[in-house]
Amino acid sequence: FGSSVPRRAYPPRRPLPRRIHGGERAPAAAAMTDMQKGLGRSPTFLVGTDTQRHNLDNLHRREQHLAEQYQKNKPLCYTAGAYQLTHPLKAAEGHIDADVTCVSPMLVGVADGVSQIADYGIDPSELPKELLKACEELAMTQLMPENMKMPQGLYRGPIPLMREAYESTEAMGSTTALLAVLDNSTVIHGKLHPMIAVLSIGDCEILVLRNTGAQLEAVFHTEMQRIEGNAQCPLQICRIDEAIDPDFDERMPLEVIERGSAVHCLSAYEGDIVVMGSDGVFDNMFLDEIVDICNEFLARPYGAKFVPTEQALLSEVARRIVEACHAKTRPDAFGRWPDAPIGKGGKRDDTCCVVAEVCEWTKARSDAWARVRRQRRWRYLLSCGGNFEEDDENPDESVRGSPRRESRRGACSSQNSDSDDERTACCVS
Repeated sequence: FGSSVPRRAYPPRRPLPRRIHGGERAPAAAAMTDMQKGLGRSPTFLVGTDTQRHNLDNLHRREQHLAEQYQKNKPLCYTAGAYQLTHPLKAAEGHIDADVTCVSPMLVGVADGVSQIADYGIDPSELPKELLKACEELAMTQLMPENMKMPQGLYRGPIPLMREAYESTEAMGSTTALLAVLDNSTVIHGKLHPMIAVLSIGDCEILVLRNTGAQLEAVFHTEMQRIEGNAQCPLQICRIDEAIDPDFDERMPLEVIERGSAVHCLSAYEGDIVVMGSDGVFDNMFLDEIVDICNEFLARPYGAKFVPTEQALLSEVARRIVEACHAKTRPDAFGRWPDAPIGKGGKRDDTCCVVAEVCEWTKARSDAWARVRRQRRWRYLLSCGGNFEEDDENPDESVRGSPRRESRRGACSSQNSDSDDERTACCVS
């Protein structure tokens, strides 16, 4: 399965990098701040323009992972739940939780705002919220089948989608981002072959599980994009001014998206489980621990008829993962610190997680989301294109980012080939 994760093979436990590398023009990265002293390994630093540009080619990825299992000729979508929790120590200090999640039928995503940006009087949650909201709106337009038929020619791949989303934002700040796009436009041998297109910028990660026997097993996993491996300096999408970085180049965010993003495409099958989270998840949890939690709730007998999982249960799985992450930062009854990929005692960080299941895009789902789209259009017209408060009862409130301590939510949630009846497996440009 390409470079996917082999059965029960997980990455070695990583030591915590000690050296801080935020670039010459990031003065706050040069000294230990009060927040860093109080929270150990927690802060994420703003990375200077020159440092990011120098590392783009090393972080660039374009990969496809095709599987030839039997596919029914039907479009697929996500049902998803999300959970996020501010670390208690950060909550006590009054720090803003900049983690954001997005769940919708054709796109799930997470973003993690860079906490150091708050030192300059900027809300670190604003850019990730604005960015994921724009991504979700584009996905609704470009990827949602209408009358069970795919829109033609709108979706050109995850990179153009991310670029267009970023260009529609205005907020200042810096953020990492991870998207998993469910693309139903691929046709192989005359049959629909849905694909998941993953775009990663920074140190959020995704893990895809598949029922290949009696239990779910990992079939795909991304790697973090960190500058020289430094846990506090991920690749990031940044919009700041000269007062923060005198060398800031407004073209840099687009370079990061187009040159630095890691893009993977993999075959999607009904019943696949997608787990994605901020660095607070994957710095604290080993992959086998995440798989075990998913199997506790979601495993089903091999060969059994597929029944979609309730959204509430997916949200519960996300909650269990986040709580397990925070538990890594506390000693046990004997004073022993738990092992974590980043080192004993883990990383005290705000943490968000999305757990999604791939299921069939049915007529009932199509009708429900058609109503949502009509409501959005009317709201836009009635507000003259301005902002409005979302109705909590509507499923279109799919982007969540909040300074509040806890939130749980979810939603129902190419180029031509040699043959005229085939398209390439996935658009990765």
